[in-house]
Amino acid sequence: MRDLMTIAEAAKAAKSAVAKLDTNAKNAGLHAIADTLLAHTDEILSANRLDIEAGRENALNEGLIDRLTLTADRIAGIAEGCRQVAALPDPIGEVLWQRTRPNGLRIGLRRVPMGVIGIIYEARPNVTVDAAALCFKAGSACILRGGKEAFHSSKCLSDLMRQALADCGLPQDAINLVEDTTRESANQMMKLNGYLDVLIPRGGAGLIRAVVQNATVPVIETGTGNCHVYVDASADLDMAARILVNAKCQRISVCNAAESLLVHRDVAEAFLPMAQKALAPDHVILHGCPRTMEILGDSIVPATEDDYGREYLAYEISVKVVDSIDEAIAHINRYNTGHSECIVTESYAASQQFTDEVDAAAVYVNASTRFTDGFEFGFGAEIGISTQKLHARGPMGLEALTSQKYVIFGNGQVR
Repeated sequence: MRDLMTIAEAAKAAKSAVAKLDTNAKNAGLHAIADTLLAHTDEILSANRLDIEAGRENALNEGLIDRLTLTADRIAGIAEGCRQVAALPDPIGEVLWQRTRPNGLRIGLRRVPMGVIGIIYEARPNVTVDAAALCFKAGSACILRGGKEAFHSSKCLSDLMRQALADCGLPQDAINLVEDTTRESANQMMKLNGYLDVLIPRGGAGLIRAVVQNATVPVIETGTGNCHVYVDASADLDMAARILVNAKCQRISVCNAAESLLVHRDVAEAFLPMAQKALAPDHVILHGCPRTMEILGDSIVPATEDDYGREYLAYEISVKVVDSIDEAIAHINRYNTGHSECIVTESYAASQQFTDEVDAAAVYVNASTRFTDGFEFGFGAEIGISTQKLHARGPMGLEALTSQKYVIFGNGQVR
């Protein structure tokens, strides 16, 4: 097992080689990774079963078990993500603009690789591949540090990817996995100044908070998701029910799942029973405000202040009846995490007010929040969903993993 400093040295040495690769070489490496993962599906599933068994023994909740679980279809999807990244335009070397100054200097701004990108994440083995693929296409080496819950899966995936690159004559140290899953290795990684150019945490609120508060290297903050569905007075209620069920129940363990439902008072008596019935097959627990309880009765759990700000990652949702779209927007901006918010409405004015005033990385009109995803946005994969406002916001694809360089041409100018 390589220690963290050995890995850091290897990644730093590899970053120049990765940065020099042309687009064809990088794409060949990504296709080789996809082919290798598919060819070793059984091996990956065997490693994943060890993690799942350990997770159940350690009483992980079903949301975490779902994040942890790989299937043949999910592996195929991960491989397809690599191919989609390969199919995307290469951002490296793109000239963003070029201008000529009055003194004849030609100044241009060009995209360049970040260098070495670190990712700390939890029980998400798919991140091992998604992050490696994006960093590689963006011309950077990566250091991956997954959680102990997904160790066997991540180790298997990492070994396969490194072998795929080596078989193509490409630098395998472009992809590095930290096998030490203790807290100490995470703390050390947060302080790898001189080795890491940026660190990206991807996981629960506790992990993200620890990285943001303790890291001495630059950090891009990805966010937890307290996402809302607001059903406006003019909403198509059948559409609203379909969107709600998809946003809440399609996959409960992800950050773009809905955790809160807001309903305009004018449609509350009609829609809330529809919502309760639509969510019943998944046994969703509703935490409702007093007006919700008046309409739906004793089957509703009284909502607390904490419920409105909670990322459940479970078959639970908070529900509140609001008097206006202004109240809905104020509630969302108070309790949300800046991730993804949805309005269901037939009113153009309401949709414009919502998209203008809601403070979030992604704002939807008449569509499920479940689409906040690099794959769905056409990025092939994502490194995470940034909920901060500097450098990158929303699903982070290739462009978010690059830096910039000014290139200036002159003919002897002096100042």
